[in-house]
Amino acid sequence: MTDVIRRKIDRARPAQAEGAPGADRGWRLALARAARDAMGLDLEFRSLSISRQSLAEILEQVPDLALLGLLDGPQGGLGVIMLAPTVTATFIEKQTLGRISSQTPPPRKASRIDAAMVAGVIDRALAGLDEALAEEADLIWAGGFRYASYLEDARPLGLMLEEEEYRVLSAEVALGGGGREGRVILVLPAIGKGQAPLMAPAEEELEAPQFTAALSAQVLQADCRLDAVIGRLTLPLRQIMALQVGEVLVLPSAALDAISLETIDGRRVAGARLGQHRGMRALKLNEAVMVRASAAPPAPQRAAATEAPPPELRAAG
Repeated sequence: MTDVIRRKIDRARPAQAEGAPGADRGWRLALARAARDAMGLDLEFRSLSISRQSLAEILEQVPDLALLGLLDGPQGGLGVIMLAPTVTATFIEKQTLGRISSQTPPPRKASRIDAAMVAGVIDRALAGLDEALAEEADLIWAGGFRYASYLEDARPLGLMLEEEEYRVLSAEVALGGGGREGRVILVLPAIGKGQAPLMAPAEEELEAPQFTAALSAQVLQADCRLDAVIGRLTLPLRQIMALQVGEVLVLPSAALDAISLETIDGRRVAGARLGQHRGMRALKLNEAVMVRASAAPPAPQRAAATEAPPPELRAAG
């Protein structure tokens, strides 16, 4: 009863607006977990703001000597992630030395090797953002992005990015608990091109009778035998009883591309051709025949009565 009341309360709440708290909370959790899981680095958000900006405004706020990573998104959308020199240096130092020194290294321009070393952390954070927004409206514009390439400077961004509005997630983060701080800026297209969030199942589906699932499981476990018939041959009883090992029987109408798929009572349900799949015999269906459940099975064909019974049967009376 408590779960039912909770679902009714959740349904009564207004729909969540884009930008908060979905992308805000999701990016905080995703980046912090990525740093912890990939490097064992403690990352704490001091502040985070989400705003809409034009391409010209974005190019004006690129941090000096920042590592610029181009992001590839749904339907050809492009985004950018910018790591301040302190953030990049801390990521590299933690991965190479396994610890953070007491002195902050002097700022320097990020290299392609630096980008390759932090690409895994970026992808892990973006994947975590997808998971955090699985049921949020922000998934449409913030989900589905991954690291694509490294940019030496910000000048190509004016040509690579579209002249449209972008959502900018600008964060101040503290690293390792040692007083190091820096900016992380995530830039994504404002127009949503990604996958829609998963919708919660209807209350009627959640409270559906359990026998439906149980019945389905029982039906799916039932066996249904189908025979692949290459050809049929009718022989007199005398000839059948006289068959010897090594004798060859000729199938006059057999063909590998005209196989009949039949039920156990002889009803034809499909036509197929014989082949192989991964080293095993297989059938490729080329037609299907509707079979009525009430249709009577065909009458078995009787052997020709013109043949005289064999001596064994005559002796038996």
